[in-house]
Amino acid sequence: MNDHTPTEPIDVLLIEDNPGDVRLTQEAFRTTESEISFRVLGDGEAAATYFRGLEDGEPRPDLVLLDLNLPRKDGIGVLEVLEEELDYPPPPVLVLSSSDAEADIAESYANAANAYLSKPDVMSEFASMAEAIERFWIDTAKQPPAPA
Repeated sequence: MNDHTPTEPIDVLLIEDNPGDVRLTQEAFRTTESEISFRVLGDGEAAATYFRGLEDGEPRPDLVLLDLNLPRKDGIGVLEVLEEELDYPPPPVLVLSSSDAEADIAESYANAANAYLSKPDVMSEFASMAEAIERFWIDTAKQPPAPA
């Protein structure tokens, strides 16, 4: 991930309003080999405020997990704020939603989401998803360097 070394935890920003899904996601990532540090924001407006407040050079999350159905500002609105507020390179944004609607999937990708994942129904599926995210987005994918 960006400026990540093996001795540092992976900073994941989880934007999710459902406490049960927050708990399941955090528990699922505990099954992975990576040390994950979560910051949780419970609505889209809080996420927008967070991204608008990031100063140049301030550490950004290594990975964003974004629910689409959020109070106050939906996930698409958060993606729009990310595009407006963050200089290149933005962190990878994975939409994690219960919606399988093609319109939601298309709109997420049109607004620069890096992936669209359906929320699993059971803990074992959450753990498998967390392991897949770890293998690809944490262990394998290379992110562009921050601008000098």
